[in-house]
Amino acid sequence: MTARSSASAAVAWPKTFAKPICRVLVVCTRQIGDVLITTPVIAEAKRLWPEAEVTVLGFAGTLGLLEGNPDVFERIEVPSGSGWLASWRLVRRIWRSYDLALICERSDRAHLYGWLAASERSGLVLDPSRGSRWKHWSLRHAVFAKSNDQHVVLERLRLLSPWQSAKHASASEVHLTPPGPQALPDTLNGRLADRYVVIQVPSLWSFKQWPLKNFRDLAQALVLHGWQVVLTGSNSPADLAKCADVAQGEWPARADQREPVLNASGLLTWPQLTGVLQGAQLYIGPDTSVTHLATACGIPVVAIYGPVDPRLWGPWPPGHAPMQPYQARGPVQCKGLVTVIQSSRACVPCNRSGCDDHRGSRSVCLTEDIRAEDVLEQALAALRGNAARSVGERDEIAAP
Repeated sequence: MTARSSASAAVAWPKTFAKPICRVLVVCTRQIGDVLITTPVIAEAKRLWPEAEVTVLGFAGTLGLLEGNPDVFERIEVPSGSGWLASWRLVRRIWRSYDLALICERSDRAHLYGWLAASERSGLVLDPSRGSRWKHWSLRHAVFAKSNDQHVVLERLRLLSPWQSAKHASASEVHLTPPGPQALPDTLNGRLADRYVVIQVPSLWSFKQWPLKNFRDLAQALVLHGWQVVLTGSNSPADLAKCADVAQGEWPARADQREPVLNASGLLTWPQLTGVLQGAQLYIGPDTSVTHLATACGIPVVAIYGPVDPRLWGPWPPGHAPMQPYQARGPVQCKGLVTVIQSSRACVPCNRSGCDDHRGSRSVCLTEDIRAEDVLEQALAALRGNAARSVGERDEIAAP
């Protein structure tokens, strides 16, 4: 078997690799959620080479989820629309500056960055029969992306499999690493109740968006059960409008004088959102990066999924073993603190971008099949389970 990748399978790295690994570049040029899902790779690289410097290269505006990550030495941001001429300064900066590049995306751009940065590379590729053979031949270790039942977290961890020998076995538990939490902004100080539930209302794409009326009905039910509801979203006009829509209306007063529904959309940085999530008793949200962040924070999560296969993109349960957490079909799957709700239609999951297969499409399995009362049932069950765990922890602390 040769050192280079063959056309039919990933080739293991040579058992002897004389050059020490002192500087590692992790290339993740995609969306925010993809950066968070890559944190187990960063942590595993740091575990394998404790003294190495691990740098992450990604698009501008996507690396905020790495703020405060103890395993990250440096973050390099690249404007997503910049051409190679405009990137010349970056090329000079990274040229052969690293001992190893871990390429966590299949794009040409990601692989070119990896090739520029390091002479030794491990990367994600498509099956060679689907094109881009040059990527296969440029790698010392290739991992075929998007198999039918391979979770993306496990897929990326396979980039490091050549080093996970008997001496360096893979970690027995896999965690996503959230940003280091920061204090609330002044605009929210004193407004959070002692017990609250976080609901992420907006989705970036229409085919992942649960109806706003359902979110409003769910929030009203939780308020009637005595919970403060905190709404989250970005500062984009679309996100602000969606959260304002859910927050409108008359809400019953709380005995503690706190707002029954606190609209925090656009007010939180990623580290501040981490702090809010870590203090919550429950998080509810759609298939979005904030849902992955909530699972990384180790709180109970109810995730509302449409056409996307949770075997590939389901929220990673904290501390789960390095094996597939989910099955192909639900409609309700509970893995540790994570509950995934999905339609039971025969076509689900289809992994299409909605029923019309474009980002602006609606998904009938999401808009018509999953009711507010379905999510409320799972939310109350998760809250009861969380309360029982808290009592158990207090009893354990009090025991002699």
